[in-house]
Amino acid sequence: MGERHPTIGRVGQLLSLPRAADLRRDTELAVAVDAARRAGRLQMERYERLERIVHKSEHDVVTEVDELSEQLIIGALRDTFPADSFLAEESGHQVASGPAGESAVDLARDRVWVIDPLDGTVNYANGIPLFCVAIGLSVGGRPMLGVVYDPVRDEMFTAEAGRGAWLDGAPIRQPVKERLVDCVVSLSLPRRGWARRDHAVRRSIRVSRSMGSAALAIAYLANGRFDAFVQTGGMSAWDICAAGLIAVEGGARLTTLDGGPWFDINRPTKSIGLLGAAPVHHQTLLELLR
Repeated sequence: MGERHPTIGRVGQLLSLPRAADLRRDTELAVAVDAARRAGRLQMERYERLERIVHKSEHDVVTEVDELSEQLIIGALRDTFPADSFLAEESGHQVASGPAGESAVDLARDRVWVIDPLDGTVNYANGIPLFCVAIGLSVGGRPMLGVVYDPVRDEMFTAEAGRGAWLDGAPIRQPVKERLVDCVVSLSLPRRGWARRDHAVRRSIRVSRSMGSAALAIAYLANGRFDAFVQTGGMSAWDICAAGLIAVEGGARLTTLDGGPWFDINRPTKSIGLLGAAPVHHQTLLELLR
């Protein structure tokens, strides 16, 4: 798969670089990778041995592991970057916490770590081995770093803005299929109001799948496990920050369902829908969804 990432490999080793900016970026990546691995190890230690499940709402659950994983990740990041803020699913929701715990944080301007400690909680709680840890860094409202770790397969997807996407330290790129009809698509459309468009998309592709982990499915765009990703809504910033950057750096085009910018850190919780695909197929899919 080519040369390994210059600073991060499977063991998360940090090497010295000549420029301070490069050193900081690679320090950020190394710390995030280490935190993701530690959270994943915790999840696997307790996999299928859950002590507590809490229902957040009619359709959502949170496990003790979600909370412990988030505390572990935030603690590791705060130890190294004490001035940074956090936007995390279980403890923060849409109120970020700053270095002293204050909530007066400008998400669109500050350095914000955007964290989903366990994406695919329902899968995890039911023993379905499709879940991941997602850690992104937004600077000035722009995703700059992304880590998605699958502890079941021990796979680490990473990306840095402008520097490409990587899987276990080796560069990855989305392979492009010439025909849309050959594409495998992660597809999640509601029945109500979307039947015509759902049928149109399914007729135009090879087959659809729904994994139950949006972050992992989006990251799969970067190396072609999925050729496209379609979800009409229900996602939040922590679902997409890390994975979206990985997909984009892997060569996919990612937008909202109306063709707009894919990331807005101030979007309300569970209001985000995305379309991701190779640029050659993106417009066709966009038109099918209109």
